[in-house]
Amino acid sequence: MTLERDEDIRALLEETRTIAMIGASDRPDRPSWGVMQFLQSRGYRVIPVNPQITGEHVHGEFIWRELSQIGEPIDMVDIFRRPQAAGDAVDEAIAAGAKAVWMQIGVINEEAAKRAEAAGLKVVMNRCSKIEIARLGIASVAR
Repeated sequence: MTLERDEDIRALLEETRTIAMIGASDRPDRPSWGVMQFLQSRGYRVIPVNPQITGEHVHGEFIWRELSQIGEPIDMVDIFRRPQAAGDAVDEAIAAGAKAVWMQIGVINEEAAKRAEAAGLKVVMNRCSKIEIARLGIASVAR
C-alpha cells in the first residue's frame, strides 16, 4: 500500500530499525550522504548499497554491491536512484524480503510501486525520510 497519511508514515518510521540505502554515497555533497548520517543519528541502522563503491565504507558502514549480499533482515529500502532505475531497486527489495520501499524526492515510478504493493510491501514515494522524520517530530528509534 502506498502511504500518504502522516499517521501511516509515522508508523512506518517508528517500526523501522534497519534501512538499506540503495544509491548511498561516500561524497558529502550528495543528498544520500547527509540523509544516511541523519538516519544514523536518530538510531536507525543504515546499510549502504552502491555497486560503484562496493567495499568502501561510509559513516562506519561497509558498502555492499546489492541487497542480496547483506544477509540480514531489512525493514525498509531507501532508494536514491533515478526514477527509471527505481524499478530494479524495488525488485531487489522484494527479493530480499524487505517490508517497505521508500523512494526519495523526485523518485516516482508507479509501475515499481504497484509491484511492491502486490508483493505486500509498504510504499512511500517522492518524499525524503529525513524531512519526514523532522516534520513528524520523531526524536529517535530504539534498536
